[in-house]
Amino acid sequence: MADIIEGKRPVVEALRTGVPMKCLLLGDYVKKDGLVEDILRKAKRADVPVKLVPRRTLDERSERGSHQGVLAQAKPFGYVGIGEIVDAAARLTAERDGRALVVILDHITDAGNFGAIARSAETVGACGLVIPNKRSARVEASTYKSSAGAITHLPVAQVSNLVQTMMRLKEEGFWIAGATEHASDVIWDVNLKGKIALVMGNEQEGLSRLVMEHCDLLAKLPVEGEVASLNVAQAATACMYEWLRQNR
Repeated sequence: MADIIEGKRPVVEALRTGVPMKCLLLGDYVKKDGLVEDILRKAKRADVPVKLVPRRTLDERSERGSHQGVLAQAKPFGYVGIGEIVDAAARLTAERDGRALVVILDHITDAGNFGAIARSAETVGACGLVIPNKRSARVEASTYKSSAGAITHLPVAQVSNLVQTMMRLKEEGFWIAGATEHASDVIWDVNLKGKIALVMGNEQEGLSRLVMEHCDLLAKLPVEGEVASLNVAQAATACMYEWLRQNR
């Protein structure tokens, strides 16, 4: 997660969307206008300590030079191990007649797409998200806003090897479904019942060759318009809801 949030409105928004914070730094020279009063109220409600500091301290900590006398230090996001997502899936399959969904992101790099996918995944009841620990969007302060707070309720695992993780999920009874426009089958005709790990590819290149080779099945969304494909967040939402429809 990005460590520093700076500026009055960004800090207000971060507090509003529940970004976990270590502390809030407020310039000892700042006049208490409406925004500052709002920040102090929200910080008190969230039990975030507020420290009065000189301008020099804020200038030194600022990354963009736009602190406006206010900086917040966010806590690191609590990633989980893949084992915790597997355990959550086991609990849910017992409650949901054998159905569970894990969403794997094959090097999604856009933070907005990542947040939107997390929001949809939490909405359909996914057990968790899996992302690579390199060359991938990760949970930052902005993710709380782009996911509408859903990231707070969704386990996220950072892994060093996606293929090994897919193999682990197969051992746990998951079928690996890759979403790609190069598939021959439309997603409506693919069996997504039960325990499914849905893999979504990078915004520009789609699924990597190695990841695609280790998928059990591939599916595409039907396209009847002139635009070749959907944004990856929109496509992921459509695929997740098809899983939910088949398992309703």
